[in-house]
Amino acid sequence: MAKLVAQMVKYTARTFKCASRESLLTFPISKVSLNVSRSIVTTQCLKAERLYTEKHEWLVVDGNIGMVGISNYAQQALGDVVYAQLPDVGSVIEKEAECGALESVKAASELYSPVSGKVIEKNDAVEKTPGLVNTSCYEKGWLFKVELSNLDEVKNLMDEKAYEEYLKSDPH
Repeated sequence: MAKLVAQMVKYTARTFKCASRESLLTFPISKVSLNVSRSIVTTQCLKAERLYTEKHEWLVVDGNIGMVGISNYAQQALGDVVYAQLPDVGSVIEKEAECGALESVKAASELYSPVSGKVIEKNDAVEKTPGLVNTSCYEKGWLFKVELSNLDEVKNLMDEKAYEEYLKSDPH
């Protein structure tokens, strides 16, 4: 049985690149009972596509809800973020309109919304601890969530590959 488990771990680690053998072997094998069955598995390897603006905001859309943040490039250019002013929940924002600000030890920068809609949540943790934008701009450092009023606006945003090309070609 241990040999079969080892083969399954080896296959899983090879098939799903985000899983390491070490992370798959963190359970005590002596307590594992093996049941063979068919199942559908979802993993964290499957991520929603992140879209970008020319002003370095990103957007991840889930249904008609968008989560907004700033890119790694933007947080590096800002330096250590010391203050975050995010849009209030319930406020209606327009695409490309100013909706908040981030201040760092180097500079202040306005936030622009990548889409139009109604703000349904803001990341209070970022307002309390603005440095989250620097340490985790794509996970814990997201800024606000918006209920999109026009899903077609998303079509004009850049995917990751186009954004990387934009960073190489544009003298920001």
